[in-house]
Amino acid sequence: MSSNMDRWFVGHTLARKEQLAQENLQRQGFRVFAPSIVSERRHARKIARIRTALFPRYIFVQLDLQRDRWRSVNGTRGMSHLLTNDEGPCPTPLGLVEALQECVGPDGCVSWGPDMRPGDQVRVALGTLTGQVGELLRLDGRERVEILLSFFGASVRVRIARDCLELAG
Repeated sequence: MSSNMDRWFVGHTLARKEQLAQENLQRQGFRVFAPSIVSERRHARKIARIRTALFPRYIFVQLDLQRDRWRSVNGTRGMSHLLTNDEGPCPTPLGLVEALQECVGPDGCVSWGPDMRPGDQVRVALGTLTGQVGELLRLDGRERVEILLSFFGASVRVRIARDCLELAG
């Protein structure tokens, strides 16, 4: 179902129904992309790695507005509606979904960079601490990390955005 008139559109799903909406749209012959990420959740002193939606309550649906009955998307189980304006569904910027799809790893999840794990040596690549090397202590579900840096013989815990780090070589 792919032609040169196909564009990606954003669908708004019901709460926590991204997977249900995806399955039902695919059964109808639509091409769907529902990006997910792996995040760590802490509960009862345990850390669990779980798969969650990258954009909670949103998925991408590929349509040709001249060919496809796009209003049927709104009536699909798990869906709320396609995002629209006065003229109809609003397409995503060209190349956005394709760029996201290129970031999908073998596990089916979007990964923004090198896979980092607690214990890895990392270097701060952006910000006031640029160049500092430390040990990755913890990742959380909000794409933030906690690292241990050494300053003048003392160890300091620092919370920083994951995209400010790179693996130390």
